[in-house]
Amino acid sequence: MLLTGIGAQAASAADCPGHPDALGTSRTLVVDPREHPRIGTMQYPETLPLADHEVVLTFDDGPLPRNSNQVLDILAAECVKATFFEIGRMATAYPEGVRKLRDAGHTIGSHSQNHPLTMNRMPIERARQEIDDGIASVKAALGDDAALSPFFRIPGLMRAQGVEDYLASQGIQVWSADFLADDWRHISSSRVYDLAMQRLEAKGRGILLLHDIQARTVAALPRILRELKARGYRIVHVVPETPQLPATSTEPPQWQLHPPSENVAISHWPKIPNFVFAEAAILPAPSLSDLDWQDERSMTPAESLDHAGRLARGVPLPREAPWPRQLPLPLDGAATVLPVPAGNIFEIPEKSFAAIALASPRQQQTAPAGHETDRIAKLIAADSGQSRRTIPRKRFGRRGAPRLAGRGNGLAARGGRRELKHLVQVKKRSV
Repeated sequence: MLLTGIGAQAASAADCPGHPDALGTSRTLVVDPREHPRIGTMQYPETLPLADHEVVLTFDDGPLPRNSNQVLDILAAECVKATFFEIGRMATAYPEGVRKLRDAGHTIGSHSQNHPLTMNRMPIERARQEIDDGIASVKAALGDDAALSPFFRIPGLMRAQGVEDYLASQGIQVWSADFLADDWRHISSSRVYDLAMQRLEAKGRGILLLHDIQARTVAALPRILRELKARGYRIVHVVPETPQLPATSTEPPQWQLHPPSENVAISHWPKIPNFVFAEAAILPAPSLSDLDWQDERSMTPAESLDHAGRLARGVPLPREAPWPRQLPLPLDGAATVLPVPAGNIFEIPEKSFAAIALASPRQQQTAPAGHETDRIAKLIAADSGQSRRTIPRKRFGRRGAPRLAGRGNGLAARGGRRELKHLVQVKKRSV
């Protein structure tokens, strides 16, 4: 590995005359857009199959001569190859800038015609028009259809399923990113550098998204490239597959930023292959005789358990569940007979009449005299004696009657005392 790294550095220096300490481009990665139609872990499960400490530089929104030409010069000084996603109307306005990218050996992709930030919600017909017009404009600026790679980045990364499906149907690969430097925002160039390096360190490898039309990007780019070399990062140049240039051989896990390893538990069960049975013999099903049951019939708990709660043969059995119990089912055609209710179910005890009479003093006044009155008087006397023993004294008035709160309750209490006095007199006469 050490010799390979030294060889790569020597090759990079040799490919960059006059700049022996240049970062250089470590290798070229050839991809098949149809095999991997969407890349960039900011939005998709897959990204480019990069090794640790490998970086792909990408630039959006050009060309803009004032800043884009400076970016080209900085990359040339370090012998670094990148991928540029060009806007159609910018290519129409500055076609010479697009041809400079081609002549310098960079990869050129498209970025729509007008850079709308609403492709995630615009009608699919309009989105198709943006894509097709952008591609046509860049091809016209290049003057060579083959010079445009089948790579596309959605403006603002505002992805939509319909847009992605249309691009895939055209054999165009959608590029997102693995990390950003926020260089389109109103921040300083030092902040752009900090964000680029911090996020790259967090990922370890991946696709960096920058904008060659921004002055802050021009100011931050030389420092970013120098720091990449100082920290041992390597630049990878990505090109599409052609009939003369086959795709780089890769394995599916390489297209994942953090593929699962043997030391990390996977979140899905592995697929079980189809088994081939050695023979098609069918095993016989067990019968009751194989279980050595009595007379080959099922035993009830009463037959199988002895007094110790064990099977007669010494094998313990579980206790019978207290619920539910199976009840014998009626025979087919048997008439269902319900029990006749007894007559005493509908009888009302005599004590209930006494309770009703005590609870309704007005009804007692209309009750017939005689032996019914005597019986009620005895019950009241017994109840009165019991009440005097159980109710605290402080809750009674001068004559032992309970104190009732409220004016209405006072009238009821006086009426109750008069009735009680009348019944006591009846009792004395009967005695």
